Parts: sequence; structure tokens; C-alpha cells
Amino acid sequence: MAETAEYSDDSIRSLDWKEHIRLRPGMYIGKLGDGSAYDDGVYVLLKEIIDNSIDEFVMGAGKTIEVTMSDHKVAVRDYGRGIPLGKVIDCVSKINTGGKYDSKAFQKSVGLNGVGTKAVNALSNSFIVQSYRDGRTKVAEFEKGELVRDEVEKETSQRNGTAINFIPDDTIFRHYRFIPEFVESMIWNYVFLNSGLTLNFNGQKYFSERGLYDLLTRNTDAETIRYPIIHLKGEDIEIAMTHGQQYGEEYYSFVNGQNTTQGGTHQAAFREAVVKTIREFYKKEFDASDVRASIVAAVAIKVQEPVFESQTKTKLGSQNIGPEGPSVRGFINDFVKKELDNYLHKNPAVADAMLKRIMQSERERKDIAGIKKLANERAKKASLHNRKLRDCKVHFDETHERKQDTTLFITEGDSASGSITKSRDVMTQAVFSLKGKPLNCYGLTKKVVYENEEFNLLQHALNIEDGLDELRYNNIVIATDADVDGMHIRLLLMTFFLQFFPDLVKAGHVFILQTPLFRVRNKKETIYCYSDEERRNAIAKLGNKPEITRFKGLGEISPDEFGLFIGKDIRLDPVILKDANIKGLLEYFMGKNTPARQLHIVNNLRVEKDDESINPLVAEDVESVVLPVAV
Repeated sequence: MAETAEYSDDSIRSLDWKEHIRLRPGMYIGKLGDGSAYDDGVYVLLKEIIDNSIDEFVMGAGKTIEVTMSDHKVAVRDYGRGIPLGKVIDCVSKINTGGKYDSKAFQKSVGLNGVGTKAVNALSNSFIVQSYRDGRTKVAEFEKGELVRDEVEKETSQRNGTAINFIPDDTIFRHYRFIPEFVESMIWNYVFLNSGLTLNFNGQKYFSERGLYDLLTRNTDAETIRYPIIHLKGEDIEIAMTHGQQYGEEYYSFVNGQNTTQGGTHQAAFREAVVKTIREFYKKEFDASDVRASIVAAVAIKVQEPVFESQTKTKLGSQNIGPEGPSVRGFINDFVKKELDNYLHKNPAVADAMLKRIMQSERERKDIAGIKKLANERAKKASLHNRKLRDCKVHFDETHERKQDTTLFITEGDSASGSITKSRDVMTQAVFSLKGKPLNCYGLTKKVVYENEEFNLLQHALNIEDGLDELRYNNIVIATDADVDGMHIRLLLMTFFLQFFPDLVKAGHVFILQTPLFRVRNKKETIYCYSDEERRNAIAKLGNKPEITRFKGLGEISPDEFGLFIGKDIRLDPVILKDANIKGLLEYFMGKNTPARQLHIVNNLRVEKDDESINPLVAEDVESVVLPVAV
């Protein structure tokens, strides 16, 4: 019988503020990550700092915010009122200390708990805060939350405001780096939600005049929308919407300036209100899926004392607009019913285009109803013993503390999937094995998803047939060999996702697995290298002609080694969609314009010669061809 651990006065510990944040960072910033996902902790740190500057703008102090960033360092400077000089240290190092508790002007702010900046401080190797206020300035510097420099106040000619520089702690955010595309998306959202604000990011200016209208304009392809963007504004609510050509629904939702990437009560209320209003306007009981098919919409509301379902505030849980206000559902439903109905009556051409789009969705749904039913029955039977899927025990659509880690590896062939299956974490990591190269589905209708058994089983494994609400894995990782065939399979899979489930990519769920190209070792140490530069550095470090192995395929890597590459040190490259024109992108890379692609390859071909030290037994040079392909 196991001994019961002693439980006494000595078992009780009291942690100070920084110790608690560093011991349980997930409570404050969600998942840690390495910067490869848009919701990784390093971006939460950045957002906490910018949010304070945004609050100053909302208060009418400072119309410009400057953000400067490198791979590992951030500087934010605003021109607000500046932290009162006597409270600079307290505001960044004393938990539950801030200036928003008693101010009615901040009732509809996101950061009301006095925690955000302190979390950034505690989780940074270096954190420097400087306040400029009425001709005087104060500087304080911290390391991992510990005060290391406290300068006396002195005179300054700088404008009022606050400057914060920080470097995240690389022992907590392992192998992290800031990806500019993620930060740029965050910056755009700030200016869309704060008309009149200018945000300078690494020397480039970001500004919006029309709010959510500009957001949809930037994120949708003008050639694919079926009618001009409908833009509706009211007190504490703003909506922009249109219908496009893509499959599925696409939403951008915000509460008090916070991007609620997982939706919540306001997004659910909007989806419901749109269906109800359109049914009443056209006096026809459309199927809800037909009304919302191909919709692209943005909704932003302001709520007093919002309640979120996690500290990272990605999903709204509030049922009411305020302590004494109407329900979120009723508030949004009343607004949409009145304003959207009025808009459609005043713009008959838009109403006609919307009706045609809805009826097209209805025809498409009925056209594939039969084959969809058969395919789903086959998938249901296959799911009882799906040889392609080796599932995990925890899923993203469940309530579980590890659900953010849930990952599906999509592999090519049995050898690669075998290595990953033997070395994976069975709690959170699943494996889906492809048989050869999947179909190039560019230009095909969604019927092919049900006709093609492999695509249908993948769709059911992910549980995305009816949208992302019940997505079973947070990370969908394409794990293919780093050769020509592997690259081709990557493109075919990305084509599948972009063609039929683009919101999966836009929401930041799709990644490419990086696996080492080389293993460099001697009798004392083994170093895995992901590039030629890392290989050269490893050779220089180990010296004396170490053994060098070049991995040609994932199947060559033993399960014991593979466990090192898909654990806490996993390296993932996010699939980032920079261009809203998905149709044009896919047509160029996956369409029938063979001469244009051939010319692209000829003009961008690079021939690299491998170092002879890769294999000392080979005297002649070995050439490898690298084709640059970007998505």
C-alpha cells in the first residue's frame, strides 16, 4: 500500500506574485507555444501591452502607437497620459494594481483585472518601463519580475506617454520567435476597431477610416463577393457582412476590442439573428445552413464587465450586455432585425443578389444530399475501425486542460506514420495516414469530398463538415518528407483545405512539421540540425570529424528519435495566408497553367551543392534542387 504524503503546516506555501505567474503561466496567458501559432503566449504578452495603449486612445489621449519588433524583442511606445511617475513600479509589479477599477470610462474595457502588464513583466528576461509625464520621466527595469534598476525622476523633452520594452523568457517560451504576419493581423484588427488610431509597426503605418467594412475588404477577394459589403453601426455594436463563393462560414468577432477567435454568445446570437431576419424578409423558411453558407461577416460589440471563458479572452461567456442591460442575444437580434431588414428594403439589388446566393447554396446542398448520406454512412462504419486514423484520448472540442495541445499528424505512407504512432503522446496526439498522393481537388465541387474516401475520412476525423465549432484537434500538422514528393503532398493537402475549409487555415490551425535534416554526433553528444547552417555550427562545436547522418525521409527516423521532435521541442511552421485571393493563388499553383508555372520554376531555380562532409565516403559533389514555393 502506497504511503500517504504528510500534510502539515509546512506543506502550505505562499507564492509572491511573480513566482505564481512563472509557476502557472497558463492561468494568465493560456498556452505557451513558440510563436508558431497566432494564440501562442508571446502574442498574448504583446497584446497585454498594446491594450493599455489602446485604452489611452479610447480616453482621448494619444492617437498614435508605435510598435517595433525583432524575432525576440518588442518595444511599444504610446502618447497617452503616461503612468503617474510615483506609481510606475507598482503598476507593472503589484498584482491587482491599476487605474481602471473606479473609472466609468473603462467599464467596457477588456483589461480590468490589473494582471496583464505584471504577467508580461514576470515572464520576460528583460522588462523596461519608462513613463513620460509633464516634462519629467521615470525608468524602471526588471528581470523575470525582479526589480534591477530604479532610476530617479529627471527632466525630459519627450511627449507624454509610456514606453515598454520586453524580451520574453526563452526558458518558458522555448525556441520562440515572433512571426510578423501574426503581429500584422493583430495590428490591423486594432485599427479596424479604433477608427482614427494610427499604429506604426516596424516603420509601416496602419490606419482605418471605415472600421469593420475595411476589415472585410482586406480579408476577402473583391472578385468573389456576391454583393457590396453591408455595413451597419449602432451604439455599442458594429456589423459588416457579405456572401462569397467559398465553402463554409467565416466570422471575425470582437468584444471591447478583443478578438474572440473562438466566438461565444455574441457570435452565436449574430448567426441566429441573420437567419431569422432573412427568413422574415423573404417570407420563406430557408434552411439555416443555406442562409449562412459562404457568409463572411464581422461583428463587434461592447459589453460592461465582460465574462470570458478563459484568461486569454478568446470566447465570450457573458449572457448580458451589462449588469442591468439586455441579453446579448436580444440586443444583437433586435439590432440585426431592424437594421438589416431596413438595409435590404432600401437596396433591392443587394437583396436580389443575396437571394440568388442562398438559392444556389440550397441547390448545391440538395445536389450532394444523396452521396453525402452514403459517404457519411461509410465513414460511420469506418470510424469503428478506421485503419487510417490512430486517435488520441483528448480532443479540442472537449472541456479539458490539455485540449490546446491536441494535434493530428497527417503523414504519407505506413513507415512514417508508424514512427510517429510509436513515439507520440497518446493523450493528445493522433495520426492520420495517407495512401500515396491525394487528389488535386482544385476547381472541383465539394461533392468530391464525399466521393473520395480518403478526403471523407479526413473530414470526419477532423469533424469539420458543418464548420469549426466541433473541431477535434487544435493543430493539424502536415508531416511529409522533405523531398519533392513530400512537398507535392503538402501542396495537395493545402489545396484541399484552402478549397473546401479555408477558415481552418485562416484560423491558424494548419502547420507543417519541421523534422531534422541531419544528425551530427560523437561519442559524447548528439545534435539534430534543421538546416545547413545548424549542421555547420554542430560540426564546428563537436569537431574532430563527427558522424553525420542525412535523413531522407521520416520513415528513416527511429521512434525513439522521433519522440524528441514531436514533444515539447516540436518545431512547426504555420501555414499563413497572406493573400485574400485564394482562387487566384490555387489557380496559379494547382491549375492548368503549366507554362506559367514552368517559367516560374526556371526563373527561381536554385542549385545547391551539399558539403562533402555530409558523407565522407562520397568524393563527388551531390546536387539537390530546391524549388521555392510559398503559400
